[in-house]
Amino acid sequence: MSDAKDNIELSAVEDHDGILTIRGGGARRDWNGIHYKQGMSRKNVGTQSLSANIATIPPGGVAYAHIHVGFEVILYIIEGKVRHEFGPGLKQTVENEAGDFIYIKPDVPHEVFNMSETEPVVFSIHSHARSARHTQLYGAGTSSWQ
Repeated sequence: MSDAKDNIELSAVEDHDGILTIRGGGARRDWNGIHYKQGMSRKNVGTQSLSANIATIPPGGVAYAHIHVGFEVILYIIEGKVRHEFGPGLKQTVENEAGDFIYIKPDVPHEVFNMSETEPVVFSIHSHARSARHTQLYGAGTSSWQ
């Protein structure tokens, strides 16, 4: 069974009576220049307050300006190097690379750039279980995944 809207393969979840597993990361979905491997969230494993994903920004790619409305996010850079432009008007910058943790406070507009033209950026995302419903493009009137 799958949830076509979010490209979630519900059958990919193995329930071991208290420990749930998704082997190999499951399906892939794309949003805003980012490729997501199916992770775990309320939709597929019934989490109460957590969501975890692995995401990739391709070489030279950009995750266009967006805001996590009302929730915080922790990223861990597994591979590659990124630059965040953030804050009002995206006027501040910070660079991070493999091994760095990044905490993004709620409601901070930010845009993420893969600084390499040849290597992907791969990162782990940990946030609130309902985060997908409360992420919107910066300056846009929509709050849904596109």
